[in-house]
Amino acid sequence: MYPELFRIGSFPVTSYGLWLAVGMLLALFAASRLAAKDGLPRERIYDLGLWTLLGGLLGSKILMFFVDDNVNVFSLDFLRSGGVVYGGIIGGFLAVAFLVRYYKLPFWKVTDAFAPAVALGQAFGRQGCFAAGCCWGKPTDLWWGVHFSEAGHEYTGVPMYGPSGAELFLHPTQLIESFAMLAVFAFLFWLHRHKKFDGQVLIAYGIIYSIFRFSIEFIRDDPRGDLFGLTTFTGLSTSQIVSLVVAAACVVFMIMRLRKVETQPAASVPDPTPDR
Repeated sequence: MYPELFRIGSFPVTSYGLWLAVGMLLALFAASRLAAKDGLPRERIYDLGLWTLLGGLLGSKILMFFVDDNVNVFSLDFLRSGGVVYGGIIGGFLAVAFLVRYYKLPFWKVTDAFAPAVALGQAFGRQGCFAAGCCWGKPTDLWWGVHFSEAGHEYTGVPMYGPSGAELFLHPTQLIESFAMLAVFAFLFWLHRHKKFDGQVLIAYGIIYSIFRFSIEFIRDDPRGDLFGLTTFTGLSTSQIVSLVVAAACVVFMIMRLRKVETQPAASVPDPTPDR
């Protein structure tokens, strides 16, 4: 693993930051392409995208502050950390909700353009997590187990050896999520062309990601804190609790919107036969 690529003076250029930057740029490009297909102005989408990225970064840091009791907001580690993904999603969503009203854009069309882009950004971001050594998985004997380097251990604290001193191989949760989100991006990109109502792409993303995140949490093993003691009380991680709430809400919303579409009367077609 190569958590740090090089330094400019005393400032480190990290592989995580590079992957994250590439993912954000590609996500913004994808969102603008999809928005243009729905007749939305690309220049506004670029503006929205930049503010959404800032909102996502802020949200991820805020949730990290609440779930991690050991976080130091004045440290370099806090600044260069990616934060908590769900916090980023919530922060980005709130930024979009505010700005679409300010720019007078259709909310659901905008979010349908951004949902696949978010999945694409996550795919690249998790590659950065793997390069840095964060967000690691539990020990495993499966063929895909990965052993992290000394550089990764020094940078993120990822364990390298077990209690007996033997090399420790871990589930590559970062790569699993990266490839899964790439597949989700491809599906949502396809769904955008075949959606039955505006908002369907965003709701589909909410369902798919929540189910996936709930599942992969069972093999993650990095310390992620305990929001309001919910992990201690339920035995589930903060992300799993959020996933259950989001998935349930999205499923209900999807059913309601699909029923509404199915019950809407078909648009009347004028009779081409001229009056006699």
